Amino acid sequence: MVHTHGHNYSHNHNDLKGRNLFISILLNILITVAQVIGGIVSGSLSLLSDALHNFSDVLSLIVSYIANKLSKKQASTNKTFGYKRAEIIAAFVNASTLIIVAILLIIEAIKRFRNPHDIESNLVIWLSLLGIIANGLSVLLLKRDADKNMNMRSAYLHLLTDMLASVAVLIGGLLMKYYELFWIDSVLTLAIAIYLIFVGYDLLKDSTRVLMLFTPEDISVKEIVKKVNKLELVKNMHHVHIWQLNENEIHLEAHIDFESDIKLSEFDETLNEIEELLFHEYNINHVNIQPEYKKHDEKDIIVQD
Repeated sequence: MVHTHGHNYSHNHNDLKGRNLFISILLNILITVAQVIGGIVSGSLSLLSDALHNFSDVLSLIVSYIANKLSKKQASTNKTFGYKRAEIIAAFVNASTLIIVAILLIIEAIKRFRNPHDIESNLVIWLSLLGIIANGLSVLLLKRDADKNMNMRSAYLHLLTDMLASVAVLIGGLLMKYYELFWIDSVLTLAIAIYLIFVGYDLLKDSTRVLMLFTPEDISVKEIVKKVNKLELVKNMHHVHIWQLNENEIHLEAHIDFESDIKLSEFDETLNEIEELLFHEYNINHVNIQPEYKKHDEKDIIVQD
């Protein structure tokens, strides 16, 4: 028995998300090309590291864009959930690339710190300003959906960290121009890399929890069982599974023993009570209950299938 409360975004909103992602992709391609050329000409590792991060942004935004398109495709007999998890996979991939890029930057920063180079600071300053403006615009475009969608949050974090990295590069360029502190280039690269690991880890952990079908952290299975067991006619709720399909859907399936051999209409009334309880208190919007009466199966809350 299934009941769903609809909370999907409208097609117009999905189209707007896709448009904003596409604009952000174009902006980041512009930044990447400019910073690669500028980093080679100026000799700035922090500028090249920012360009590498921007390139990872381009890839991550393309992944997010494709996932956004796939998530709109309809379910079918051989894909009964459609592509609803495409955006979660995109978030996982993007978080992984953030951490990989960060490790590469740390290695290069340590090498450069041992052997600092003279750097053309004027070029670094102007290109970091370009990065701040373009990434700042992209951040504003994606900010609205970042709190509601893990895929959009992964793209948003890529762009936000890149904007902050460009600010750091700008500060470094000014210090190199006026004080000839060329070692600051390596220090800033290390700082950017550490921050990438920090934000990437949280997103990687969240997306992994969803992909592994873990129970959402803010939901207590034991608490749900206790409340459902208090309902009239219910004897015992057991064999419970709770997982998050995507940003908008949390699923629960369970077996329920009833006190007596009730009618189907009585079961429907109890099911409605359970659905309303789960939706309003836990935001669980997809419920599948197997009714039982004197069935000899395992009665533990969690049963390993």
